[in-house]
Amino acid sequence: MSTTTAETIPAAWPAWLVDELRSDHAGETGAVRIYDGILAFSRDPAVRDFATRHRETEQGHLDLLNGLLPPAEHSRLLPIWRVAGWLTGALPALFGPRAVFATVDAVETFVDHHYRAQTERLEREGILPEIHALLERCREEEVHHRDEAREAGEGPAYGPLLRAWAWVVGSGSAAAVAAAKRI
Repeated sequence: MSTTTAETIPAAWPAWLVDELRSDHAGETGAVRIYDGILAFSRDPAVRDFATRHRETEQGHLDLLNGLLPPAEHSRLLPIWRVAGWLTGALPALFGPRAVFATVDAVETFVDHHYRAQTERLEREGILPEIHALLERCREEEVHHRDEAREAGEGPAYGPLLRAWAWVVGSGSAAAVAAAKRI
């Protein structure tokens, strides 16, 4: 599969998949910015190392999706996803490592379910094994991010404030996916 910029969507791709890839692209755009926001404020060496490594992985996912999805199919809300992602990283970074790790745990928990639903549908429909493999690889890397964040943050047994923040992050992720599929 080529990672060069896509020009057109293959005719064999169902409309639902294009919508999902648009949401994936928007999500990976936001994910890169989450780590940018963390790096803008965190001075903790362990958090900075975590954010630097995981930002690189998210950028790789974004590059893959840029190779699949033509620019005409990108979400028109990308500027909003960039700002929202940056704030989702920057705000918890102001409160310390535990808040950062709780945020990443919440985001990646959502992303695991989101990618899993796509790979399961591709498998059920018996189509596009290359796309299935790419999305499954991305999902596995996101699960690794979640597990590393959970271990580093000593979670998921967070206090009420961090649980509320994690709920906001998860709900915001779900709302962003719904919007990105359409716009």
